[in-house]
Amino acid sequence: MKIEEIIFLVEDAPEGGYTAQALGYAIFTEADTWDELKAMAQDAVRCHFEDGEQPRLIRLHLVRDEVVPEVVSSMNCEEAL
Repeated sequence: MKIEEIIFLVEDAPEGGYTAQALGYAIFTEADTWDELKAMAQDAVRCHFEDGEQPRLIRLHLVRDEVVPEVVSSMNCEEAL
């Protein structure tokens, strides 16, 4: 059965560049730049699926995990209003 779209979860690699893992499929790739990652994802999908079974669309979903420190202020919320 041909699928319409495959989604890759993309994250910043600790050593630089990007890693991408397909959701629901054993497909993993990595690259140094965003443009290289797009090409690598296309190649990985071509290698994983039989001819004619490849999805029409590849979606790269970039996820960034950033920790924001608490803002320390001497003024409480009621005083700010």
